[in-house]
Amino acid sequence: MADAGTLTRADIAEAINRHVGLSRADASAIIESLLDHILDALVAGENVKISGFGTFVLRDKAQRIGRNPKTGVEVPITPRRVLTFRASQGLRQKVK
Repeated sequence: MADAGTLTRADIAEAINRHVGLSRADASAIIESLLDHILDALVAGENVKISGFGTFVLRDKAQRIGRNPKTGVEVPITPRRVLTFRASQGLRQKVK
C-alpha cells in the first residue's frame, strides 16, 4: 500500500495484477470502469448494492433550520441529497 492505512486505486490494480494476471493497465481500466458505472448509477438517483459488501444509499434531506453554535443565530440549511453507506452484515462481522 502506498500510505499506511489507505488503500488506493493503484493498490487495487496491483492486487488484481498479482492475483488474476491482468496487466496493470487492464486492471486499472477495469477499476475505472467499475467506479464510473457506480458513479453514473448514483448520479441517476439509483442506490447501489454490492452483495456481501454493502449499499450506497441516496437520501434527500429537506430544508431545515440550523443554529450557529457560536452565535446562536438561526440559519436555514438548504435541501440537499446525501450519500450514505450501509455495510452488509458480513462486512460488519469481518471488520469487528
